[in-house]
Amino acid sequence: MPVNYLADLTAPTRTLRANLHLGIALAFVAGALNAGGFLAIGQYTSHMTGVLSAAADDAVLGNTAHAMAGVMSLLAFVAGAVTTALMVNYARRSASNVTYTAPLLVEAALLLVFGLVGASLKRHEFISVSLTAILLCYVMGLQNALITKISSAEIRTTHITGLVTDLGIEFGRLIYWNRTGGNVAPVVRANRTKLRVHGELVLAFAVGALLGALGFKHVGYVTTVPLALLLVLVSAAPFFRRVPDPRH
Repeated sequence: MPVNYLADLTAPTRTLRANLHLGIALAFVAGALNAGGFLAIGQYTSHMTGVLSAAADDAVLGNTAHAMAGVMSLLAFVAGAVTTALMVNYARRSASNVTYTAPLLVEAALLLVFGLVGASLKRHEFISVSLTAILLCYVMGLQNALITKISSAEIRTTHITGLVTDLGIEFGRLIYWNRTGGNVAPVVRANRTKLRVHGELVLAFAVGALLGALGFKHVGYVTTVPLALLLVLVSAAPFFRRVPDPRH
């Protein structure tokens, strides 16, 4: 794959194509981690809706330790998002040409840790939640904040509820029958670009989830190592970008 193409995925100057292709790659990673991680630790880590709801249920039922575990997972996700914001904002103010590289490299490093020593981390707990779960929640917060900042909040990758909702809205517009009558009303038309973009992101998440689950079932934690290498490949590309020769 051309180096310049990979470098464009994290370039400071954004295009719809670059946002979509990076979003597809990160949605694939998120799907693999969410589904595979569940087989590893029995907990989904990419979306905080269920985590916070479960924490509320546990608090009402008197399961204080489990409620605190949910809060810790939520805080880990927030900490990941905070980390991305700090890195990206610092790079932007420094006029760096690798604005989005640092969060991807951090995510890759943490996935390598998870793949190589995740089984050991699982045995250690903090307020009844395994360090592995905290690590995955942190990674998901890191990644979701990154693609949010890159795409100006147009793309999400770690959860697909909003994507599926938008798909439903656009499908509704697509099949709407614009009848002619006495009243003049705006014609209802679907945003076919949004349909395609969101459909591809959902598909990438689903394929990642399937392959991640298969990987964790048959191989184990090392399934995340190829995901980490993918992120390294994307984040390192700007350093090897081919600059056109001004003489030509």
